[in-house]
Amino acid sequence: MPKYLQRYSRALLTFTFLFFTLPSFAEPAGQQFKTVAIGHGVTLHYVEQGKGVPVVFVHGSLSDYGYWRDQMGAFAKHYRAIAYSRRYNFPNTNPPVDGYSAITDSDDLAALIKTLHLGRVYVVGHSYGALTALFLETRHPELLRAVVLAEPPAVSLLQHISPPNTEKGAAMFADIQKNMVAPMKLAFYEGNTDLGVGFFIDYVFAKPDAWQKMSADDKKDTLRDAEEWNVMLPRGTLFPEISPDAIRAIRVPTLILSGAKSYPFLALIDDELAKRIPGSRNIVFPDAGHQMWYKHPDECRDLTEKFFVEHVR
Repeated sequence: MPKYLQRYSRALLTFTFLFFTLPSFAEPAGQQFKTVAIGHGVTLHYVEQGKGVPVVFVHGSLSDYGYWRDQMGAFAKHYRAIAYSRRYNFPNTNPPVDGYSAITDSDDLAALIKTLHLGRVYVVGHSYGALTALFLETRHPELLRAVVLAEPPAVSLLQHISPPNTEKGAAMFADIQKNMVAPMKLAFYEGNTDLGVGFFIDYVFAKPDAWQKMSADDKKDTLRDAEEWNVMLPRGTLFPEISPDAIRAIRVPTLILSGAKSYPFLALIDDELAKRIPGSRNIVFPDAGHQMWYKHPDECRDLTEKFFVEHVR
């Protein structure tokens, strides 16, 4: 765990990151990176373990495949567990493109599944990786058996929250755009990665000096996996639009995992997704924040595997 997370109080960690996760910057012990060329000059690194029906794990932002390190062995007992790094995350080195977003990531994931001839798979996504998986459900449902979403930041949905929280959702959307997205976008457009990440850290910690108080080494560790934002913020979309109709049209079995102590707008989004995705299920961990997979690793895995067993098809 990065040193600065250890130094922050448990109270701050309950806010924890909107999609910041704990990165790993070394080749996995006992495993070899594999690569797959998915077209358009893009190559993705991944690790895999086990045999059987594939389960593909998708990490959040400021992170990489290593987020799922502690889950790989356990899932590999019953599945072919695959954890990959999204297009601009360690150790990938792909050329920048215009229009990059979670939609791009979902198409990359579809290409990975097809290129590796995985057939229909299970997908587990956390945070921005969950948003990637959500778009995969709307764009490539034929590739999926079932999906587990851990707090996808489907921010555009805040504009369409059902009563009685309609105004609350709209206010949250406006605040995110004004106080996080807009300053981040300007900073990254000007090439100031440090400032852009700082706006994000300050916003999700709800402390205007959170980034400033981090040590130089802590900042360096954080910035090491920020390349996706260097591409996305000036030239793409951080929170691409996903329509309520597209969500209502999802027929892929979907389990939504939430933390009761996570950032409040994520709870609104998860609740709305649960209402709109037919047959979906939302499980809330009362004492967890955004990192429920770290707070309750065994419970999350057990719930996920039971859900998969219910949807063998």
